[in-house]
Amino acid sequence: MRLFVALKLPKKQRTRIHRAIRGLREEELPVRWTDPANYHVTLKFLGEVRRERMEGVGVALEQVAGSTKAFTVEFDGFGAFPTVRRPRVIWLGIESTPEFRCMKQDLEWAMGEAGFEAETRAFHPHVTVGRAGPSGGAGAFRGLDRRLAELGLAGEIRVHTLDLMRSHLSRGGASYSVVHSARLASS
Repeated sequence: MRLFVALKLPKKQRTRIHRAIRGLREEELPVRWTDPANYHVTLKFLGEVRRERMEGVGVALEQVAGSTKAFTVEFDGFGAFPTVRRPRVIWLGIESTPEFRCMKQDLEWAMGEAGFEAETRAFHPHVTVGRAGPSGGAGAFRGLDRRLAELGLAGEIRVHTLDLMRSHLSRGGASYSVVHSARLASS
């Protein structure tokens, strides 16, 4: 199974994000927009995981959740990776609070103990709202920085579960399902 650990966003927040980018989606950009049902914040990509390793993954997830108190993060503006001039991913940033960074670090440690390689890139929590296609030539994204800055979306997300998600790949794109949810400690 192709797995990752994520924060699955509540339907209300997914709807708000989708509405916020309506104008951008209506433009003639070479972007494949993410289905709102798939909006999430990836915390740790695990890759292909054999069934016999699932118990260790579940134990690690429960350990991190049980030692982390529920917390709140805010939306942190729209942007693109690697650059807005030649984006591959268009995203909505999520505030990287100390609680969030600590949970991510604990998750890396716990998954390392379960046999998964540690992530070496800096943690930039975000929700992928679109992926740019290879057909975007020079100038296809001219003015994207201004348009992203104009998108207004204020709000917060209450983080109270860690979700082990399964990625189902198909010609139409990926879809995700929750394999296991671990509830964070009460605040």
